[in-house]
Amino acid sequence: MRIVFMGTPEFALPSLEALLRSDDQVIGVISQPDRPKGRGQQLVAPPVKLLAERAGIPVLQPLKIRTPEFLQVLSTWRPDLIAVAAYGRILHTPILRLPPMGCVNVHGSLLPKYRGAAPVQWAVINGETETGITTMLMDEGMDTGPMLLQDKLEISPDDTAGTLAPRLAELGGRLLVDTITQLKAGTLIPRKQDDGQATLAPLLKKEDGLIDWRMTATALANRVRGLSPWPGAYTFFGEERWNIWKAVPYSSGATESPGTIVAVNKQSIVVATGDGLLDIREIQTANAKRMSAAQFLAGHRMTIGVQLGSPTA
Repeated sequence: MRIVFMGTPEFALPSLEALLRSDDQVIGVISQPDRPKGRGQQLVAPPVKLLAERAGIPVLQPLKIRTPEFLQVLSTWRPDLIAVAAYGRILHTPILRLPPMGCVNVHGSLLPKYRGAAPVQWAVINGETETGITTMLMDEGMDTGPMLLQDKLEISPDDTAGTLAPRLAELGGRLLVDTITQLKAGTLIPRKQDDGQATLAPLLKKEDGLIDWRMTATALANRVRGLSPWPGAYTFFGEERWNIWKAVPYSSGATESPGTIVAVNKQSIVVATGDGLLDIREIQTANAKRMSAAQFLAGHRMTIGVQLGSPTA
């Protein structure tokens, strides 16, 4: 089949790589425009574009996809199917109706749970012990189309969004090829999603990383994992920002108010929460690298009773 692939970040790479190894032909790639990055704000190409160029595949990076001009160019490629993985935009009806075999999306959750832009992060934040990949036929909704195939993946207690995403991406590539193979054979029957079981996974913002110490220790530890590597969980020690990269919850209660440092030992900083204690194991301060709590404490004197929170607290 003639396949157009739409994707942008690293999560989409295994899906494109799997298609390039398959019996079908990737005739073109659509990716988001190059974006400025870093202190110098130099334009950086998305990972999918770089892979496509190395493979000698034509790449389009339209600023807008809801234009007659873009639809005309896409039509000239005559795709039998459009495969989508983390492209970053919702496709509208003219594009969805263009390929005879439809548009197939690789989504990083077990739909209908975690519809939206950040399914991997929210699964970890919410303390899930398993997630997976769903392939589906796309409609104009946010991950609401009929499901095709699903495969599960365990979330370990030590997983972060950053460690989980590559494993899901690899699973997504395998499942995408299986999905297309079965679609061509006519053996795959789309299944309607149960909207009553749907949950949302909205896009995360930088401010979502601010720790609310009134939450339980378990919820905060999961949030630290789910927000790693971006946007990162953070709090303030006075005016100094602390990024928290690893933390362990304890169920033992604390009489101190949430956010209070209740103990300091050689390996960790222990903070009271809304329910239980949070043992901070890895930290990063402004203009410093990530370090273990032991490394941090070797150069910083901590006082029990200090309150962590927002810079205005």
